[in-house]
Amino acid sequence: YERIAFVAAALFDTPIATVSLVEQHRVWLAAAYGLPDVREVGPEPGLCASAIAQDGVYVVNNAATDPRTHEHPLVRGELGLRFYAAAPIRTYDGYRLGTVNVIDSQPREATPRQLTALAHLAATVSDELELRLLVIRSAMAEQRMRETVN
Repeated sequence: YERIAFVAAALFDTPIATVSLVEQHRVWLAAAYGLPDVREVGPEPGLCASAIAQDGVYVVNNAATDPRTHEHPLVRGELGLRFYAAAPIRTYDGYRLGTVNVIDSQPREATPRQLTALAHLAATVSDELELRLLVIRSAMAEQRMRETVN
């Protein structure tokens, strides 16, 4: 997922991009470009939680003036978050697992092409997760089959 985060950051020319998986009590960063020592954050107050609730890409052009985010600790704090765009990672059966997102300390406007690309990166993460699950299931089925034969 590090490559996905790198591509997202390069696409938007942002200093930070993450692949985040939202769990009940934490947000796990499967990849964190530009945040070398951060691997998880608490779920509240959740930008990722807001983003995965959307059907499309969630965009905040200027978090300091956006009523959804202007009081958020990442906006008011040291990070000084201003721009945030996140595409939800959804499984084929509709579960929303997390986001691929980009972050900048400068306000900005994303192009429709960039937002579409971010959605494709999130779909790529979903494909990878589904493929891993399929490989695990196949390996388990093969192991059960071998145990039955022996």
